[in-house]
Amino acid sequence: MGAGLSSIITGEAVVLELRPASFGARALGLMLDVVAHVVLLLGLLFLLGMAAPHVDVAAGRAIALSSVVLCLVVVPVAVETLSRGRSLGKLATGLRIVRDDGGSIRFRHAVIRGLIGFLEIYATFGGLAIAVALFNDKSKRLGDVVAGTYSLRQRVPAEPKILPYAPPYLQAWVGLADIGRVPDGMARRASQFVQQAWRMAPDSRAHMAAALASELAAYVAPSPPPGTTPEGYLHAVLGERRNRDLQRLRRAEQRSAAVGDRLNRLPFTR
Repeated sequence: MGAGLSSIITGEAVVLELRPASFGARALGLMLDVVAHVVLLLGLLFLLGMAAPHVDVAAGRAIALSSVVLCLVVVPVAVETLSRGRSLGKLATGLRIVRDDGGSIRFRHAVIRGLIGFLEIYATFGGLAIAVALFNDKSKRLGDVVAGTYSLRQRVPAEPKILPYAPPYLQAWVGLADIGRVPDGMARRASQFVQQAWRMAPDSRAHMAAALASELAAYVAPSPPPGTTPEGYLHAVLGERRNRDLQRLRRAEQRSAAVGDRLNRLPFTR
């Protein structure tokens, strides 16, 4: 759960696709953080005990309570604030805490998470955090719900970029084909299909390829040779369209460079 993409729309109406952390990744990162904080607390208590062995009971309790607050609340809040949502456990698991709008957290977010985190993680031995996260689509714990934050996966494996190329039996045809102005939306859907086709079920893949090829055929002439598969047709048209766009850009750059050379040769008067 929580492994799917989360869409965020920026002020410029640009949709960003972010991947929330899974429950397992969050649990592992939290366990590493808890171990680090507890080890820090035990080490601090040991050093204080060595430095002040003859303090009275009241002072000892005050020192112990201060140490608990320091190691389990102040240190996590300070680390998350200074690192913009990172910690030792999150670094190890490739996670970062961000706001619900995708931005970096601030001090107030870290304080809310730290104070509520002490209750739901240490006071209830993690039971409250697990109960809330299990029923949240982004695996949020109670501190995230109140602070308006969630955990984001930063180390997402890069997917290979698939470039469409015309199959050998279509290269002669597509090289002479007249490809009109394909609408941007249609071209985008066809390109996304080429990138995602290997993930699709065979029946869905064939059905979608046929539908996209039928739409694209309205902007391409003449018709492809008999026996052309819909996916081959999409690859051929998209690949040729990309190649022609690159050629037009190169010609435009060459014309701009030539004009610039001519202007540089002209005498300038002051």
